[in-house]
Amino acid sequence: MENKTNQGNPNLASELVVGLDIGTTKIAAMVGRRNEFGKVEILGIGKTESLGVNRGVVVNIEQTVASIKTAVAIAADKANVDIGEVIVGIAGQHIKSMQHRGMITRQSLEDEVSQKDIDNLIDNMHRLVMSPGEEIIHVIPQEYIIDSESGIKNPIGHAGIRLEGNFHIITGQVSAVKNIFKCVDRAGLQTVDLHLEPLASSDAVLSDEEKEAGVVLVDIGGGTTDVAIFYDGIIRHTAVIPFGGNIITDDIKEGCGIIRTQAEQLKVKFGSALSQENQENEIISIPGLRGRPHKEISVKFLAQIIQARMEEILEFVLFEIKSSGYERKLSAGIVVTGGGSLLKHLPQLVMLTTGLDCRIGTPNEHLAGTDDELKNPLYATGVGLVMKGIEKYERELKRGKNNVKVEIEQEKIEEKIKESKKVVGHSQRKVGSFFTSIIERTKDWMSDDIE
Repeated sequence: MENKTNQGNPNLASELVVGLDIGTTKIAAMVGRRNEFGKVEILGIGKTESLGVNRGVVVNIEQTVASIKTAVAIAADKANVDIGEVIVGIAGQHIKSMQHRGMITRQSLEDEVSQKDIDNLIDNMHRLVMSPGEEIIHVIPQEYIIDSESGIKNPIGHAGIRLEGNFHIITGQVSAVKNIFKCVDRAGLQTVDLHLEPLASSDAVLSDEEKEAGVVLVDIGGGTTDVAIFYDGIIRHTAVIPFGGNIITDDIKEGCGIIRTQAEQLKVKFGSALSQENQENEIISIPGLRGRPHKEISVKFLAQIIQARMEEILEFVLFEIKSSGYERKLSAGIVVTGGGSLLKHLPQLVMLTTGLDCRIGTPNEHLAGTDDELKNPLYATGVGLVMKGIEKYERELKRGKNNVKVEIEQEKIEEKIKESKKVVGHSQRKVGSFFTSIIERTKDWMSDDIE
């Protein structure tokens, strides 16, 4: 997968994976691998401020390249590795999704459906004609149909002529995707794979049981809020809401008449998503600019500003839930993750607004060790990208082993054929010499009689 040069321990080089989360407020690089217990072990984290990204879209290539270099250099130094390849996350309001059904006709009823048939079907989906300026990022199978028999999750081994599949297709703007590739390339790195960030986050914070029961993942980032709905273990709906934590900071800045840096600090240290949980007499004193008098702000007033904007974001989330058609099938409720989920009393507001159970999603279930820094919703996407990279590496490793097995079997068959040819050739020579000796003896006998 990622070909890394591990200066500390060369034996780990082939196992290392690097996830690169290019967000609106931060760019984070994570170096990780799967340990012997099946857990994800993060060896190094690099995080820096994201200066050239707005709402998930690169708006300044030079600044983004500089931020990527800084984050990757920090992660490489902590993990003591040279980083050359990365798994990159993509998000932004340009992301769209759609449902589509594809079909292929197989040649023989006798042959079982194989992985090659599934790959051909998925390749056909990648060739769909998109709107100008859009391209397909992911083709996610939902279920398969073989000769009108529906509801098949894994068709391998089945017999049939007509193979169909329902797919969840995620698209994005070509220019936005190319700009991300360009930034990574200019940072001296190679993009091995591109993943939608809410899908990566879902791997890090959701359990298989939640995906089976029906769950909504709400990833509140700096520029956007990503929504992913799962049911019966399959992703059913994705959406991107063009509001995130930054717009809450802007509201605080305007509402309190302070600078943006102070507004961000207020949100992080004293912010609450429920104004009723705060007292009127709780006051925050903010230093004035260049000798001006201090400004006093009520914590309750601050919470009112935050709650108003969060309720608006959650209304969009509720609209997406209803649009998906799975509103009444979400037994596991809502899982909120991302930097915006760190607001106090947010789960209570989510439950009041949507009527669904809610918890904060942290990636600690899949992580090895007890590093408290990593058990933070802020790193859910980064951990998820590392997990996606590890899965890709293990798939390719397994596929490589299978190919080696096939080659070995072919070599054995070829050797047997060669041996059989040798044996046949040797037998023919023996038979030929036997008949030759008989003919010679017959000739001698006949000549004796004539004499």
